[in-house]
Amino acid sequence: MNASHPQTLVVHPLKAENREWFIRSLQQAFRQAFQDELAENEEIISREEIETCMQGERAQYLQIEAGGSMVGGAVVNINPQTKHNGLELFFICSSRHGQGFGQQAWKLIEQRYPQTRVWETHTPYFEKRNIHFYLKCGFKIVEFYAEQNPAPDKPGNGSHAVPDEMFRFEKEMK
Repeated sequence: MNASHPQTLVVHPLKAENREWFIRSLQQAFRQAFQDELAENEEIISREEIETCMQGERAQYLQIEAGGSMVGGAVVNINPQTKHNGLELFFICSSRHGQGFGQQAWKLIEQRYPQTRVWETHTPYFEKRNIHFYLKCGFKIVEFYAEQNPAPDKPGNGSHAVPDEMFRFEKEMK
């Protein structure tokens, strides 16, 4: 976190009035991460895909605030029976990168779901910043999906340009 401007993060359920901000900000963050992989006006994730993810039976969507301002969000899939939970979508606004908000937000999400046994998430093979982030947060790469080893329920089956090569991460909780 930026030591000259320390800010406390808060993670709580997404307020209805912030839904549009969440969708647009998530698209912007993903667009920036994939900018070298996309055509100029192409979305990496469509509004419909975000809304579908948010409407999942076990989906919970969260807003991340710092100093009263929205700085990011997440969609998690919580399975109270198996306690094997998924981090479906996670973003920090690109203007707030490098301030430690991602790690702080992830710790708060973990604290919010203390019964979790395993967290799972995915990220493209070329997204070095994300890979480094997840490893730093304690995740381990457990599988590599590619043409020869396709994901069983490939993230992003839909209209956006999700790459064929993805890492699957897991984090076992104590």
